[in-house]
Amino acid sequence: MYRIVEKKILNPTVVQLSIEAPLVAAKARPGQFIILRVDEDGERIPLTVAGVNKNAGTVKIIFQIVGGTTKKLSYKEQGEYIQDFVGPLGVATHLDGLKKVCIVGGGVGCAIAMPIAEALHEAGASVTSIIGFRNKDLLICEEEFTAASDKLIVMTDDGSYGRHGNVTVPLKEMLDGGEKFDMIITIGPLIMMKFVVATAKPFDVPVTVSMNPIMIDGTGMCGGCRLTLNVDGKKVTKFACVDGPDFNGYEVDFDEAMSRGRMYSDFERHAYEESCNLFKKEVN
Repeated sequence: MYRIVEKKILNPTVVQLSIEAPLVAAKARPGQFIILRVDEDGERIPLTVAGVNKNAGTVKIIFQIVGGTTKKLSYKEQGEYIQDFVGPLGVATHLDGLKKVCIVGGGVGCAIAMPIAEALHEAGASVTSIIGFRNKDLLICEEEFTAASDKLIVMTDDGSYGRHGNVTVPLKEMLDGGEKFDMIITIGPLIMMKFVVATAKPFDVPVTVSMNPIMIDGTGMCGGCRLTLNVDGKKVTKFACVDGPDFNGYEVDFDEAMSRGRMYSDFERHAYEESCNLFKKEVN
């Protein structure tokens, strides 16, 4: 069992938890993830490590409430326990040698991008961060990105905070203006990452994307997280859990990934509603 030592509500749909897991905290690096179960009857879900405190032996996770398990997890309070917390899993984001990087995050993906920006900043790299949200109420991690970035641009779809528009607008402006980056690292909704890649392609800037497909065991056995990459004109199958979650953005078949990601949307909605109904019954 793993104790919740801190809980924060970041916005109406996003929750941050710090979990007491010293063995995971000692090993985890930016870009890696964990798999947890809320209780012994629960499903396994992957969540990216949003930060660690090695001295305290805690791991920070930030998640969006989208299905039954994340809803159930959101009901947990400080001092309570979750059943399983396994990791770190996946390959850490490659940061060696990067001197000037643009981080592009969207929505809850900013929680994944944040520790990468922090690690680059600590290593002395120049970090430009662009983070985007639908509106001001959904904003997260602004203080952390401000501290870790030489330049921070906040975008909102409705213009309620920062600049009005999506994250590709300032990215294209900078690239058009001659800005040079060793790497663009983008993390967020698949459609956002697809268009970040498309924006960067004419400028021949390397782009790393973080993929978070359906995942069950996290060891490459189930095949649920498979992705199709186009490598040198050939289709190659990779698994996000063991080969990723980071991939060359120019190689990812985003259309296939988005199609597969929609397969269980109805199931997630049903599980979410069931979890809400169960909680109401327990309260009453």
